[in-house]
Order: sequence, then C-alpha cells, then structure tokens
Amino acid sequence: MGSIHPLEAQVIFEEKYGVVEWVKRYDPIDELIFTILSQNTTDLNSARAFQNLINVFGTPENIAEQPVELIAEQIRIAGLGNIKSVRIKKVLLEIKRQVDRYDISFLRDMSIEDAKKWLRSLDGVGPKTAAVVLCFAFGMPVMPVDTHVYRVSKRLGWINSKISVEKAHDKLESIIPPEYRYKLHVYLITHGRKICKAIKPKCHECIFAQKCPSSFSKS
Repeated sequence: MGSIHPLEAQVIFEEKYGVVEWVKRYDPIDELIFTILSQNTTDLNSARAFQNLINVFGTPENIAEQPVELIAEQIRIAGLGNIKSVRIKKVLLEIKRQVDRYDISFLRDMSIEDAKKWLRSLDGVGPKTAAVVLCFAFGMPVMPVDTHVYRVSKRLGWINSKISVEKAHDKLESIIPPEYRYKLHVYLITHGRKICKAIKPKCHECIFAQKCPSSFSKS
C-alpha cells in the first residue's frame, strides 16, 4: 500500500470535497439498464440514452419486447448502440426467465457475494456493473471500480500497477472498511476528474502531492 492509508485519504477528501451521503439513484432493474448503457461513455450520454428508453418504451417489460433495432435507435447517443441493445434485451429476458418478473429487488436479501455472483451470471454483466447496481440501488458496501477509481487507486499505491480492473474490486474491498467504500468511490471519481487526470495530472494542485508515491510535484 502507498504512504496514504485509505482512511486517512477519506478524511482529507471530505475536507476538500465535502460530506458524501448515499442516495438511491434508480430502482434496481432500472439501475442495471442504466449501468449497461454507461459502459464506455459519459454519465451525461448514458443518462440521456436511459431517459430516451423510458420516454419511448416506459417499462423494462416493454423494452424487453422491442426489436433490438428499435432499442439501439433510442440509445445511440450512449455509443455502441448495436451491442448494448442486444445486451439489455438479453439481460432483461434472462431475468424474466429466472425469476418470472422484471425485478431484481430480491438481491437485497442475499449476501454481497451471492448477489454479485447472481448478477455476474447474466451475459454482459461484469464486476463493475454488478458492483454499481449493488452500491447505487441497494446501498450495499461494495467498491465499484471505474476508470477513475482504478487510475487514482494505482497512483496512490493502494493497488498494484499491474492488477486487472476485475481483481481491483476485491483488492480495494479488502483494504477499505465497508462503511467507507461508497464515499471513497465517489471521492476517487471526483478527484480523478478534477485533479488526478489520466493525461497531465495536476499534481501541484493535489491534496496528496507530498505523500502520493506517483506525484510529479514532490521536491
């Protein structure tokens, strides 16, 4: 681990970016659709694509009944529409086949590991998508790892530079106590967008500049 412990970072992040409180974003099945749409695109574009789906088709059941071409047409703004439309339809139909309804709220009664395993059994749902759904729809103490979380965590030395994104979920959860995972997820994303950018990170403006093992600004 680096010279900054995650709990120390949590305190510093809070002083810099303010208090973070968990707020439910969507119902579970909608969160799953939204998260699939968010793969490899911006939050703004995925939100627009999701709203298009809801405005045109209304419900997950109605979405599942549409030809993939019509679904793709509504989500084109999120990119990879031909791929995501197939993925969304397959996931919805598989949920219906397994539980006889378009509803995954039962996951809240499962252990975190069992809930992750169930979601990841769906074609096209990986560790990040599963973690996002459990975190944002249920408030479960998991650590979704997106590109910002992955990058900043590596730079801070919390995870090995060669670790895969998939394995980073488990590694970060092993070193971050459950009650801090959501907060640090949000803080790492915020910090990655504002300061610890992929190209030309603003190390001279960073709150961790003197302790970060990757800082370019240390004397």
